[in-house]
Amino acid sequence: MRLIISFLFFLILNTLEAQPNKELSEQKYLNLQDKIRFSINGNYDEGLTFVKEMLKSSNEEHVTFAWGAASYLYQLKGDSIKSDQSYAEALKHLEKIPLSNKKIKIHSYLCNYRGLIYWKRSNYGQALSAYQEGIKLSSQINDLVQVLKFKANIALLNESVGNYQLSIKILRQNDAFLDKNENLYEKDQFQNSKSNTYTNLGNSYEGYYNKNRDKTYLLDSAEYFYKKAISYSEKFTNNKITSTLSLGNIYLFKKDYSNAEKIYYDIAFYSKQSNNDFLYQIANFNLGDLYYTLKKYDRALIFLKKVDSLSIKNKMMDNSYFKSNYLQAKIYSIKNEPELAYKHSKLYLDSYEKYEGNMREEALEVNYKLGTANLSEEMMDVQEKYKYEVFWNKALKVFYVILVTGIVFFLIKSIRDKNKAHKKMNALIEEFKANLEKKEIENAEIDKVAIEEVFAEVPELDEIQLKKENANLSIDEAKENKIVEKLLALEEKLEYLNADFTLSYVAKKIKTNTTYLSYVVNKRFGKSFGEYSNELKINYVINQMITNHLYRKYSTQAIAESVGFKNAVSFAKSFRKRTGVSPAQFASNI
Repeated sequence: MRLIISFLFFLILNTLEAQPNKELSEQKYLNLQDKIRFSINGNYDEGLTFVKEMLKSSNEEHVTFAWGAASYLYQLKGDSIKSDQSYAEALKHLEKIPLSNKKIKIHSYLCNYRGLIYWKRSNYGQALSAYQEGIKLSSQINDLVQVLKFKANIALLNESVGNYQLSIKILRQNDAFLDKNENLYEKDQFQNSKSNTYTNLGNSYEGYYNKNRDKTYLLDSAEYFYKKAISYSEKFTNNKITSTLSLGNIYLFKKDYSNAEKIYYDIAFYSKQSNNDFLYQIANFNLGDLYYTLKKYDRALIFLKKVDSLSIKNKMMDNSYFKSNYLQAKIYSIKNEPELAYKHSKLYLDSYEKYEGNMREEALEVNYKLGTANLSEEMMDVQEKYKYEVFWNKALKVFYVILVTGIVFFLIKSIRDKNKAHKKMNALIEEFKANLEKKEIENAEIDKVAIEEVFAEVPELDEIQLKKENANLSIDEAKENKIVEKLLALEEKLEYLNADFTLSYVAKKIKTNTTYLSYVVNKRFGKSFGEYSNELKINYVINQMITNHLYRKYSTQAIAESVGFKNAVSFAKSFRKRTGVSPAQFASNI
């Protein structure tokens, strides 16, 4: 019996030991992702604990992400060897994932971590290459959130190599995107993204000011964004510390020494408590710089020497190290200690030359890759355009052909109409010239007295007859002739040039009614009274233009008024109807 129990216990133990890791639920995986990302803001060891928990999963996607995150966390801890080893593990597990959108997404995450690692190592060219690859991957699956992260990191690279304006432009675009797409983020993710964006904007404005000290307004922008970053960084220690430290720099630039000093001491105390040597080194340099500015040289040396010892201990020969030696060289020169001044000036020049040389090379590489990236993106855009817009290009070609054909047709038609109008105009001119000659002969023979007698010869029509309006109206020929004679007499007196030359006015003038007058004009001249009146006015204008060169120089408005038209528009319309051209064209062609 004991043997059977022992055998069963052994079997169960072996089964448990052989049991593979369980796959994490999707929610658990996402929660661990968020925890790891937030740990990057300061608590790296806690982040590695979450990584180990994720590595227990049997899902290759989970394991790949975990190793990628571990590679960046180790780099943040200053362990480049473990960082590279972890990244190699991530790539190994990535290969095991079948091709899918999820694989592309995980791959883009690895590109982001690799870019951040290179950035931390000041290898900006390779960092940019990693980000550019990541953007292409994220764009394939329309992962806008990840694209935004890559752009933010590219902005950091530009800030690092001195492309401050480009960095500011990218970060402001990102900030606008965040505000419009808050729904894409969890609350903490959104806060973190805003915090990062504002911290980086502050850094870019501060860096831009350092290169352009006359543009003091840049300090106000930097201060504004650092304060915004701090307000969004309650849960993100690293961002809050970075922004607060940078805000101290702005106070120093603005000569607000008391606020700057308080911030630097607070950061130094915090970094000492949390064993963050990198932050502690920067805080000490800033205090040394502050006391140098205040001409408290001995106090400044205390902090600057701490910078040197921390740099040597941690092998961090960075910007703060060579600037520290620069300040010490100046202090010892002021204190008239030439040997120490020479020593630190040499350390500064040696480290500066190396640092600036690397920075120049990195800046050149970054700017070159930015340029080629823009070209690549442009080619991709062109490719996409032709992929989706071939149909529209063909449609546009057809449209252009129709448009050109239409334009040619209308040009030809316009030329023909113009020629036709000119022929009509020339015919009118000849006609009116002939009529003028004929009229001159006739006028010489007319007895002016007889014209005056016409009005007395026709008795006034009966009042009842004046009020008759019948469609079948008919009056005897003698009366018709008398009305026509009176109309011709009014024409001779140029009565039609009066603006009041209306049907009722003329009827009253020749002592008949409007019905008879309208009937006679329609019967004898084949037109309405209005058409008859307008034709008289237009004919007068044509005669004047032909015979009077001064009249041709009048404006259209003046001519219209001279023949009783109330406005130039209606006159020009009537004139064109009669002649085929405008008054100005007619005048210029005489």
